[in-house]
Amino acid sequence: MLIITIKQGKEKSLLDGALHVYASAVERIDGKPGERLQSGATALLQSSSGKFLARAGFSPASQIRARVWSFDPNEAIDHAFIKRRVKAAVARRTGTGGSPGKAGKGRDSKAPLRLVAGEEDGLPGLLVDWHAAAPGYLICQFLAAGVDAWKIPIVQSLMKETGCANVYELSDPLMRRGEGLPDVSGALAGDAPPDGLLVH
Repeated sequence: MLIITIKQGKEKSLLDGALHVYASAVERIDGKPGERLQSGATALLQSSSGKFLARAGFSPASQIRARVWSFDPNEAIDHAFIKRRVKAAVARRTGTGGSPGKAGKGRDSKAPLRLVAGEEDGLPGLLVDWHAAAPGYLICQFLAAGVDAWKIPIVQSLMKETGCANVYELSDPLMRRGEGLPDVSGALAGDAPPDGLLVH
């Protein structure tokens, strides 16, 4: 297990609900050699006295060394967790309760809907805009190592909860470079959207 120990006194921001851990707040990182370099790995955050603080997505190349997934010591970060977070985000933005195929009915189909808004939805670094006009497109930005590591289950969950078959990744080169992630854009499922939709 990857364990990040926070410097004494620096845990206060986490105890107050902060979602980012900066490199300057890290005392040490324990784990297998491969884990300590694994971008997006789930890390346990603990205080200098060994008290559990949170579970977070680890980014070894970023100044934001970890982004919090959960403050609940009993909550595992797994496929079920990702599905719950995506479903809740879709339900929050559409009022559909996350029912497949129903999202977006009764709204202006020409206006994009911000479906997932990163930390606000417990998915730090993930932005998803939904263009519901037929045939419909989900345009995603994976701006942090944690969500990038969970890209496949995130995309699968988005498709299930919206009924949208076209998912496109739009890269933000500067943000991804800061996370040590490659600059990639392209269709993740279905067809690529027309150029007019590809606006940062």
